[in-house]
Amino acid sequence: MKFIISRYNPETDQAPYDQTFELDNSQLSADSMLLDALHLIREQEPSLSYRSSCQEGVCGSDGMNVNGKNRLSCVTSLSELGDTITLKPLPGLPIIKDLIIDMELFYTQYKAVKPFLEAKPLDLEHEHLQTPEERSKLDGAYECILCGCCSTSCPSFWWNPDQFAGPAALLAARRFVVDSRDIKHIDRLKELDSPTQTFRCRHIQNCTDACPKGLNPSHAIQELKSIMVKEL
Repeated sequence: MKFIISRYNPETDQAPYDQTFELDNSQLSADSMLLDALHLIREQEPSLSYRSSCQEGVCGSDGMNVNGKNRLSCVTSLSELGDTITLKPLPGLPIIKDLIIDMELFYTQYKAVKPFLEAKPLDLEHEHLQTPEERSKLDGAYECILCGCCSTSCPSFWWNPDQFAGPAALLAARRFVVDSRDIKHIDRLKELDSPTQTFRCRHIQNCTDACPKGLNPSHAIQELKSIMVKEL
């Protein structure tokens, strides 16, 4: 099995370049994941850099571009990738080294949408109650693991990363806009009502296709737009 991996060390390289590695199939099992292969490759080349933590598709740290699609290496089966696998860092953000990107701007955009509940003052005698129907509106939004696969697959984010919030941030924004307990509903909509924020999305749905958790950021952004049109 052949792996073509993008390498880049800013201390020594002027630009990224590809390096080819090979693994014998006997080193891998039928249920091996891409991350398993990367661990074996790093035994050959200890300088190879990539992120990984939980190795269970929960932490979101090991996002990378695999054969042209953003994925998590720990939950991507080698059996579905073919005999030649091309690995590059997630596109659209600065490269720190090899397959590791600088996520600072991604987190800045996420923080900017205030992804936390702003409810009425705490009353120790009563909970902030929701009906089952109100609670169900949050399904498909809170499960995001902030891997960045969606935003780094989005052309609007590539072109305007300092202005367009990006799919991950807007998915979180929609989650709190529709939360019946949140009291900043209109303020949130006003802050997002901008040609360079929510309305920069062109709904090509790369984000939804790339999400390793099966979420639908594109639909969430469409819903945000519809709410703005109705309520602002």
